[in-house]
Amino acid sequence: MTLRTGHTGLNVTDLDRSLAFYRDVLGFALLAEGKEDGRRYAFLGDGGGEQPVLTLWQQAQGAYDRGRAGLHHLAFTADSIDRVREYETALRAAGVDFAHDGVVAHREGASSGGIFFHDPDGTRLEISVPHGAENAPAPHASAPTCGFF
Repeated sequence: MTLRTGHTGLNVTDLDRSLAFYRDVLGFALLAEGKEDGRRYAFLGDGGGEQPVLTLWQQAQGAYDRGRAGLHHLAFTADSIDRVREYETALRAAGVDFAHDGVVAHREGASSGGIFFHDPDGTRLEISVPHGAENAPAPHASAPTCGFF
């Protein structure tokens, strides 16, 4: 048996704020929500079924700490570079903090690339495509962009 990723669970400081971001800005569907004090959570799906893709747990006491062991970043794949740009527009309208200005390549000469930004708690996120970013700049000549933001 080969393991594969099931869903990703993120600790958040404010479930309502994070749910609004992931549902309203990124378009995830709310599958289930726990509203009991001290046990708040949300299961989010991609709209294609009942399987959660992302789970938000209101358990964090502070913002994401990139200097600690654990999650480096969470990457999503879009179906086209145009769709990545649509997400960029929606994220900018929501006032999201970006790591780079616009679409960037994963490395110099790569056809893959995307946008790199932060959620309301500072968790690093990426939306990319495997092809279509051929003309985008690369922030780091030979190092993977997704590793250093």
